Amino acid sequence: MARRVFLSYQHRDQMKAKGLNLATYNKNVKLDVSMRHLLDPVNSSDPAYITRKIKEQLKGTSATIILIGKDTAKSDWVANEIEWSREKGNALVGIRIEDGAAVPEGLTESGAEILDWAKPSDVQEFAPAIERAIRGTARGANMPTNSIATCRR
Repeated sequence: MARRVFLSYQHRDQMKAKGLNLATYNKNVKLDVSMRHLLDPVNSSDPAYITRKIKEQLKGTSATIILIGKDTAKSDWVANEIEWSREKGNALVGIRIEDGAAVPEGLTESGAEILDWAKPSDVQEFAPAIERAIRGTARGANMPTNSIATCRR
């Protein structure tokens, strides 16, 4: 069963976000998730409208993946997406896409697992990390332990 996952990232990392989204269609990658995201910028400068669009994408998701690049920890929008995800009970997983990139405070506070985009062993852990994180939330507390997503698309 594919998990619905929200993808959070800082705008300068848009191409990596698109790459991760494409990986969900790769039969050789064990990442059975359905991504929700705003890969194309919202055509507005109205913060209330942008917030509504982000929250629409968060609906129905059980986890949030945060891509951690050079400027991610400085992004107010990413900080908001982490907070909104936490408020709705989403599991959080960070994926560091640049060496030495600072982890956003909200991820540190929540104890989220942080994986490394450049380590093949970590890439194989993306789906299991999502499942581990979900089991750590209130909604995942009663989930069977054998439900780790290892299906190939």
